[in-house]
Amino acid sequence: MPRSASVAVPFSPSNAQVNPLLDTLQSYPFEKLRALFKDVAPNAALRHISFGIGEPKHPTPALVRDAVVASLDGLSVYPATAGSPALREAIAAWVKQRYGLPQIDANTEVLPVSGSREALFALAQTVLDPTAGWKNPADPAQRAIVLCPNPFYQIYEGAALLGGGEPYFVNSDAARNFACDYSSVPDAVWARTQLLYVCSPGNPTGAVLTLDDWRELFALSDRYGFVIASDECYSEIYFDETKPPLGGLEAAHRLGRGFERLVMLSSLSKRSNAPGMRSGFVAGDAAILKKFTLYRTYHGSAMSPVWQAASIAAWGDETHVRENRAKYAQKFSTVTPMLADVLDVKLPDAAFYLWANVARTGLTDTAFAQRLYADYNVTVLPGSYLAREAHGANPGRDFVRMALVADVGECIEGAQRIVDFCRSLA
Repeated sequence: MPRSASVAVPFSPSNAQVNPLLDTLQSYPFEKLRALFKDVAPNAALRHISFGIGEPKHPTPALVRDAVVASLDGLSVYPATAGSPALREAIAAWVKQRYGLPQIDANTEVLPVSGSREALFALAQTVLDPTAGWKNPADPAQRAIVLCPNPFYQIYEGAALLGGGEPYFVNSDAARNFACDYSSVPDAVWARTQLLYVCSPGNPTGAVLTLDDWRELFALSDRYGFVIASDECYSEIYFDETKPPLGGLEAAHRLGRGFERLVMLSSLSKRSNAPGMRSGFVAGDAAILKKFTLYRTYHGSAMSPVWQAASIAAWGDETHVRENRAKYAQKFSTVTPMLADVLDVKLPDAAFYLWANVARTGLTDTAFAQRLYADYNVTVLPGSYLAREAHGANPGRDFVRMALVADVGECIEGAQRIVDFCRSLA
């Protein structure tokens, strides 16, 4: 055969061309949990109770379900990427009322999205400049940086990596109410930072950023020019009706500034117990939202008119939200003291997670989760699965996350089993 001749290579999945950045992604925490439990036989005498997944279990409000049924004719039309004017107005009205803003432009500063998770990921594709590392793509020091809290919602890391950026983790500190120490970040890192993800109330710690925290972040953004994406999907789960968590747009207003380089993201999943609707919004900097809308026009992620109609009903009603908060308050006020007798845990600022240190049991977080599942058929998520080794430590190590999303009785039963388990280790 002449040297210039080519030999056809049969196609197979193993030789298909795929994005090599996909190989940089780590397994999702729940995949790691399944692997941890793979060879474990749980106590069959006890029904399974899961505190593992943060999926709301309270009923979806009737007003939302009724709106879905009443709007099924919307299935016959294509939705607009920017959503309907009525939905944008409903969201803008809620944002103004909730955060005490004098105004927000429903046409330029609000964008409905298909859930905050999808938008958190897609936003990075809009904000990041993937050409930043073209001089030497193999050198991480050439790539744009995305700053993330640690522990964190894993979407932030995936968005950074698949956007061609480099995640940089800022560890939370239990001694600072799990706040991140942004003063520890070197100037050289800030200089390459294009996007900062914050989560307030935080997942998994429940910590809320203070006005001083926001003042520091805004000053850094002004100095270095990066965008702040404020993940606020847990903002409506809190325990004192007189003290709702501070939001990013609210902080900007209180500090006398505009929304430049700032967007907030929220959704109906936790607020209205409607995770299956995949309905949320992004609000803030009009210039960023204009580019994000352009991206999403090509991305093809417009919200169904049916969900839009149901979302208008949900954003316009606070009665079901207050009732929802009362259920969480009852669970947390009952369960937290029970667990505090055997673990280092306290009531969080907000959200529906307990972030418990298990070191006093003598077990690692993974061993604790595995043995609790085997002996008492209760699932919790190891904290190390929600964090990365950074700066010589994994700040999730020795912690477990408990999602108190089931009804009161089930949460109390699960907590009692954890108490019994811990006492059996003594």
